[in-house]
Amino acid sequence: MTIITAKTPHRRALKLTPLKLAPLKLAPLALAAMLLSAEAHADWKVTPRIDLRETYSDNLGLQNGDATESGFISEAAPSATFSMTGRRLNLTGEAGWRMYSYSNKDAPNLRNSERHYNAAAKAIVADDWLFLDAGATGSRQAISAFGPVSSSSYSSRNTTDVSTWQFSPYLRHRFGSTADLTMRYARDSVDAGVAGFGTSLASTRSADLTSGTRFSSVGWNLNYYQQDLSDRVAGDSSSETATAGLRWNLIRRFSLTATGGYDKFEYPTINQRTNGRSWTGGFVWTPSTRTSVQASFGRRYFGKTGSLASSYRTQRSVWSLDYSDAITTSRSQFVLPAAIDTASMLDAMFTASFPDPVQRQQAVQAYIASAGLPSSLANSINYLSNRYIRIKRLQGAAIFRGARSNLSLSVFSDQRNALSTQQSDSALLGGQIATLNDNTRQRGASANYDYRLTSRTSAYVGANLSRVTSLTTDVVNNISETRIGMNHRFAAKTNGSLELRRARGRQDLLGNSSYHETAVMATFSVLY
Repeated sequence: MTIITAKTPHRRALKLTPLKLAPLKLAPLALAAMLLSAEAHADWKVTPRIDLRETYSDNLGLQNGDATESGFISEAAPSATFSMTGRRLNLTGEAGWRMYSYSNKDAPNLRNSERHYNAAAKAIVADDWLFLDAGATGSRQAISAFGPVSSSSYSSRNTTDVSTWQFSPYLRHRFGSTADLTMRYARDSVDAGVAGFGTSLASTRSADLTSGTRFSSVGWNLNYYQQDLSDRVAGDSSSETATAGLRWNLIRRFSLTATGGYDKFEYPTINQRTNGRSWTGGFVWTPSTRTSVQASFGRRYFGKTGSLASSYRTQRSVWSLDYSDAITTSRSQFVLPAAIDTASMLDAMFTASFPDPVQRQQAVQAYIASAGLPSSLANSINYLSNRYIRIKRLQGAAIFRGARSNLSLSVFSDQRNALSTQQSDSALLGGQIATLNDNTRQRGASANYDYRLTSRTSAYVGANLSRVTSLTTDVVNNISETRIGMNHRFAAKTNGSLELRRARGRQDLLGNSSYHETAVMATFSVLY
């Protein structure tokens, strides 16, 4: 048996010491402050909000059988969304804090508070030359796909707070009509605060050279990507890809595509290749501004592969179907999530009704709140793992908008095969279930329907079903959640809602028991 260990190139220096992390965390803030000083007259918009919620649950701790305990949860949740639009800097984000009080203080697995935030900035540092992207997120995530997975924010079962930040300056230069060059450097970090899942820091360099308008019939591109990753648990690893591509505009709205290149990964593995040549062939078809299909098939060092990105939009509906096959990690999925973003799909559908992007964003958020929709439609669970994995994901979604009702549907199928060795997850899983995350399959679907009863009152019903299977150990987690509720607008900035929720899932990792929860929630919301 041969174990290929991760090599450490001499150029890598990503040790996660506090002295080295501090300047990286402060650099985005310092640059943002410098840019903001020149944006005194920028257009700022801040929308504070507070939600007051009272919930009754018959199973506060998501326990099984006689261990269940019921009680009331009182919740206060202040939050705010903000945006700033200027000539040199655009900033968007939201942040919130939830605080809980319980009638049954002896119930297990309860949180005292929860915080979440999401901010993104795009800046022009030097006109037509130097740019900057930066962002930070903080949210609650599932530790394992085989433990309790519930939308009840007050439960601490099988959850942890994951925080990320990204900082990416890049250069752009146009060589007349011949080519466009983009060179980017990125630094990002992921921290989950869980023993066994390493705090990680990545340093990424990439370069893209694409053909300009001079090449009308045949376009070309050259791409290089290299990342060094340092993980306190899994150690150092790296990935490197180089590709060259061609695009032949066969007819006005149909093009053939082809790529060739080389992949090189360095991570601990057993008798598996981690490098090799790659190639793809495919097409791009855009018959109208409302329809787009891009597909490819090919081979990489790990076997046959392919991709699909398609969308279709009508005046009252939006459709999407996507397939991807890639080598990645759990921490990369936290930095760049692959969920079907609800707001993005609705934004496309609301374009005709709200041409102004600010008004459209407000309309989308108002619709999501009134329909009781989640921030993302049905998607697989990104559980914690320190290993490199191959993810093959197929997901589709459709949203229909009627005169008084709206319907959203989504489906997904996700298969994950671990590529690096089990040792990096031994502290996270323990010896009894060390192979739980070797190979997993997740499948699921969701449906949400809302109906406007009056100009101020709407009713909604939603269901989410998913099944998670460990192909190595045969452990299965069947997860379901159904919701039915009503929303009422008391005044222009005051809303209330009443919801009944029923949830079911696996209770623990080692046993076969399940939990059931029924909860009733009354919410009062005020916008300022």
